[in-house]
Amino acid sequence: MEEYDYTDPEFFNTSSDSRQEHNRFLQFSKFFLPCMYMVVFVCGLVGNSLVLVIYIFYQKLKSMTDLFLMNLPLADLVFVCTLPFWTYASIHEWVFGTSMCKILLGTYTLNFYTSMLILTCITVDRFLAVVQATKAYNQQAKRMIWAKVICLSMWVISLLVSLPQIIYGNVSIHDKLICDYKDEKISTVVLATQMALGFFLPLFTMIICYSVIIKTLLHARGFQKHKSLKIIFLVVAVFLLTQTPFNLMKLIRSTSWEYHAMTSFHYAIIVTEAIAYLRACLNPVLYVFVGLKFRKNFWKLVKDIGCLPYLGVSSQWKFSEDTSKISSASHNVEATSMLQM
Repeated sequence: MEEYDYTDPEFFNTSSDSRQEHNRFLQFSKFFLPCMYMVVFVCGLVGNSLVLVIYIFYQKLKSMTDLFLMNLPLADLVFVCTLPFWTYASIHEWVFGTSMCKILLGTYTLNFYTSMLILTCITVDRFLAVVQATKAYNQQAKRMIWAKVICLSMWVISLLVSLPQIIYGNVSIHDKLICDYKDEKISTVVLATQMALGFFLPLFTMIICYSVIIKTLLHARGFQKHKSLKIIFLVVAVFLLTQTPFNLMKLIRSTSWEYHAMTSFHYAIIVTEAIAYLRACLNPVLYVFVGLKFRKNFWKLVKDIGCLPYLGVSSQWKFSEDTSKISSASHNVEATSMLQM
């Protein structure tokens, strides 16, 4: 999270960008960023909280995927809880002090990269579950121990990556108070490390693992195969569409300083940044709601809180539950491992 002082007249090269265009950008950023932050906050808070409730009270942690999916909404939930602070700061100024600046910068970075590492682990786990289904099933107990070690390691690694934001985060005064992170001596190393963990590692893992998964599923039998392929393509497509633009902008910003004087470039920065944050809203849908087991537990929760009669879906829920039982009995191992999480 980097907060630029766009009101600083020296921030832009006014010889190439008119003052009128600069003022339009200021109005756009003051409206667009708070709106996007709050949309991601509300949707991410509701979706990830719902996932956590279901996993805590309804779904037993029987596999590595279950444990990873338990940590994913936790990381995303803490991530979205930092957004109200940035929303207020983007509208007014930073009023929360230096200590909160360091904590929130570190928390933001910690949970952002934890969630990306968890997505990488989920990809590898699905790869093993599909390609080596029998071996993975026979080593379930050992895999659960490794899953706990991996989850703890991911949080520790993300904390280490977040240390520069915690150490060098500070409140600076321009036309207003701004919480930002600036240390030119190590910024290039930090950027390279964070982009490797937050973008390139998940991207390469998805490309390699899902390519093999698709090849395996194409040779599998069963009517669920095509649904599995659709889920895979959806996961990869959403990751690329939300994460690629912002990471490209960060690369350009770190290597081509002349773009800092262009108003159009800063339009691209704030828009792609907001799109990247949508990942926290979409993760519950992509990685949990597509699972038959989770949908079954979701309807149990709805039934327990007494919403089914008002929604008029009691018969549909029973039919869906029966269908899930029939279909799960007829799948082969390869198809089931992608859907019945």
